[in-house]
Amino acid sequence: MKIRNRGFEKVSKETFLKDVNLTEQDYNQIVLPVRKTQKSAGYDFSTPIDITLLPGESTIIPTGIKAYMLDDEYLSIYIRSSMGTKKDVILKNQVGIIDADYYNNSGNEGHILIAIRNIGNNVFEAKKGDAIAQGIFQKYLTVDEDDKVIKKVRQGGVGSTGV
Repeated sequence: MKIRNRGFEKVSKETFLKDVNLTEQDYNQIVLPVRKTQKSAGYDFSTPIDITLLPGESTIIPTGIKAYMLDDEYLSIYIRSSMGTKKDVILKNQVGIIDADYYNNSGNEGHILIAIRNIGNNVFEAKKGDAIAQGIFQKYLTVDEDDKVIKKVRQGGVGSTGV
């Protein structure tokens, strides 16, 4: 059996349909993130829905994707460069951080949601299947004696470790 270090999976159909007002056909068309070139750092996330945002509007995109990784890793979510420079679209939280324990914890399956905002003066449109964001897996370091601090076990989704 091959050891799994990091990767992407679709969330369950039940989670996807519960989290969003979409159809089973939309679920079946979800595409797992991929790197587009041999030396790309980021895995492109595509939108499973058509999006139209007026200037100043924002939305949350349900990707239908969850990510698994090693305990000392996280997945950073960034807007694709072309979205920011050509389309004036940003992530609402600037950078999304997906912790290893976001995946399949007791209160959340790990559905990655991407919040975007149109900061331009023109209507932004993205069609189902357009690459909108990219994810980069990264290692992180901890401070000395971090293992002595009592830590809670994650039991939920976005915001479950604080605000």
